[in-house]
Amino acid sequence: MKGRCFCGKVQITASEPLMLRTCWCRDCQYLAAGSATVNAVFRKDAVSIEGELADYESVADSGAKMVRSFCPHCGTPVSSRSDTRPQLIVLRVGLFEDREALAPSLTIWTESAPEWACINEEIPSTPRQPPPIA
Repeated sequence: MKGRCFCGKVQITASEPLMLRTCWCRDCQYLAAGSATVNAVFRKDAVSIEGELADYESVADSGAKMVRSFCPHCGTPVSSRSDTRPQLIVLRVGLFEDREALAPSLTIWTESAPEWACINEEIPSTPRQPPPIA
């Protein structure tokens, strides 16, 4: 799977994701201009990222220390990493060329979604953080 940021200065190559999900946590709503983010979870060693990234560190509602990376040239959100799951990296689905192959199979943090949120009821959901991925 190949992808890039908006300006193309960050290039991504990745294997098949472990999980695809939509996230309505408040942090993701900031990142997605008020909507949910659509994320692909990968093993960290299955992803290659080329190009300069800038990082922003914060603590998520789950209590995890998060490092979110973005392209410093165009501002495209690229990835999230958690201190509680250092073997994983989360990439934004919008980066990838073949987004059709990356449909979410879970919606998380629905309790944080605004009343007007469009949440696909055909996809399983959870009000907060799901159990850890192995």
